[in-house]
Amino acid sequence: MRSVCTFIGLLTTSWVTALQSAAPVNEGGSTSEGFIKVDPGGATEVEATAANLLVGSLSQGKAYSVAGRAPSSWPLLVKLVNNFDHRNVKAYISGLDSTGNVFFIGPDGNSIYPDAESSRLPVEISQAIAIPLRSGSESLSIKLPSYIRSGRVYISTSDLRFFVVDMGTGSSIIQPSVTNQRDPNADKNWGFVELTYIDGLLYASISYVDFVGIVLGMILLARDGSSQTTAGLETDAITKICQDLSRQSKLDGRRWTSLCIANADGNPVCVLSPGNYYDIKPEMYDKYWDAYVDDVWKKYATQDLLINTQSIAGMIKCRVVDGKLACDGTGQKFDKPTAKYIWGCNSGPFLASKNSTLIHIAVIPRLCAGFARSTLLLKGGNIQPSLSRQSYYTVDPTNHYSRIVHLYEVDGRGYTFAYDDVNPDGNEDASGVLSSNNVQALVIHVGGPITQVSPR
Repeated sequence: MRSVCTFIGLLTTSWVTALQSAAPVNEGGSTSEGFIKVDPGGATEVEATAANLLVGSLSQGKAYSVAGRAPSSWPLLVKLVNNFDHRNVKAYISGLDSTGNVFFIGPDGNSIYPDAESSRLPVEISQAIAIPLRSGSESLSIKLPSYIRSGRVYISTSDLRFFVVDMGTGSSIIQPSVTNQRDPNADKNWGFVELTYIDGLLYASISYVDFVGIVLGMILLARDGSSQTTAGLETDAITKICQDLSRQSKLDGRRWTSLCIANADGNPVCVLSPGNYYDIKPEMYDKYWDAYVDDVWKKYATQDLLINTQSIAGMIKCRVVDGKLACDGTGQKFDKPTAKYIWGCNSGPFLASKNSTLIHIAVIPRLCAGFARSTLLLKGGNIQPSLSRQSYYTVDPTNHYSRIVHLYEVDGRGYTFAYDDVNPDGNEDASGVLSSNNVQALVIHVGGPITQVSPR
């Protein structure tokens, strides 16, 4: 699911809007396969948006120390394993400390606090924040503080450029963007693991909701000897995904290959989700779902759509009345969703408000998942969720990005759209989240499958 960002305020919003107007998205052409070639720029092309800002807080005069931590908390050991056969792979670890300040972990394990010095324009971070990884599958151990919120462990096969800006709340990090094709990092192969570690409780996640980048996998080792694994994608997943998107383009005439972002040599470095590509070129998929939505509305105007809330509320009956889908006990009605809303599942009719009932909130993910997977018109699709994975993405139109990415997940784990965890009762968790309050180490593998657990 797309990260929930802190509300930045009117000043921030105005600055972001002005900066985006000055730096529109540009493309550097396309390859013979239809991949989009990016044309990375410099600092003047950097965009700050709610999606790529890590917002810091004002803390003048405060010491940069972990305050109020639980007595039982301890530093988080992270092991980075480079399965590439070269040494130019680097990690960048960022997050918020307990006072709300943005920081990086340097190669020596110390915390680095970048300072925008009150600049309202992006300033490139000059400190040494890159952590070189060892090659030959030899692990590199880094200890993270006992408190890190909104953390990310970035991995890249080349140098990443980070910027800092003062949004009126203190220094904030402008992180690499996949939707700004003039971003200085646009032609680089990178990705990240998201994590939060507070009071000894770790949440770590790998997601493909926004894009597919460098191949990552992770293992959480617990102190009791147990482990959890999210294996990630196959080694050459980006190449295979782009090949499959090319085949799909030939089948339906849609420019699925435009999701593949290539460097100057024409080699794909990442694959955008349809939702992110829609933000760049909405006309590409503007009416993609219209006929399907019309058919769904027609069907459920004469029969009930049953939503299994998988809670004490049980089954909820829904029916199209006067052009809107009304569900018992929700107090709200659903308008017909357009492509934008189906790709994101977090706006339009799928946006919960402060007045939404718990039943309405439970219906939203199950209804949107039915659209994204194109199961609402299938036999048995009148109950959501009820069909197995074998029924997902079997008819057009559908989310072919999700269908194809799932093909190359080694263990089938990792979100490909916001509500990819919606499944019938009893199905295995499909998210890429690992969690424990008894962590020994988090092992992150880069560039290849997880073949063995690194020694403690």
